[in-house]
Amino acid sequence: MRQPGPVYFVTDPTAPLPVAQQALAAAKGGAWAVQLRDKTATDDQLIATARQIKSLLAPMGVALIVNDRAQVALEAVADGLHIGQGDGDPARIRAMIGAKMMLGLSIDNPAQLAAIPPGCIDHIGTGPVRATATKPDHAAPFGFDGLALIAARAPCPAIAIGGLALGDARALRLAGVAGAAYVSAIARTENPEQATRQLVREWGAP
Repeated sequence: MRQPGPVYFVTDPTAPLPVAQQALAAAKGGAWAVQLRDKTATDDQLIATARQIKSLLAPMGVALIVNDRAQVALEAVADGLHIGQGDGDPARIRAMIGAKMMLGLSIDNPAQLAAIPPGCIDHIGTGPVRATATKPDHAAPFGFDGLALIAARAPCPAIAIGGLALGDARALRLAGVAGAAYVSAIARTENPEQATRQLVREWGAP
């Protein structure tokens, strides 16, 4: 199974650029994966967008991960699916998507780690580290100390999310996460490709 890299991009349907252009820019900038997230699109709309993005990312070896909707991920032949705590039993979803597709799970407190079925999840998305406007209904932010606590106990690589930006990489590395998911720090910049490249470079700095 593919190991997470440091920069994971989550699309923003309200950002200035169309999501396919966001995805392409992030991929060119060095993101290892792009998560297609759009809570308002229909399944058919999301399948069409996912297929378009997959055609752009596949030649670069960048993973396409669909948020929440297993059937969309299957129809689009995505590389992965990311689910939240309210999206169903991870073991059942794993059986639905098969062994080859990556499966990520959102974790917002340490107690949720105990419920992860052994060998079922490839990585966790954990946050919010900070408050963020891109997900108004998020849980209470737990900061870098809470992030470190979850990362240390996680049975698989942890990817931080929630209000993260350029300048956070050192603190994120110290917290023990494999990488971070960025939304506004890429999608809402004047040059998303350059912004992604700067984030990747920062993760590689001493």
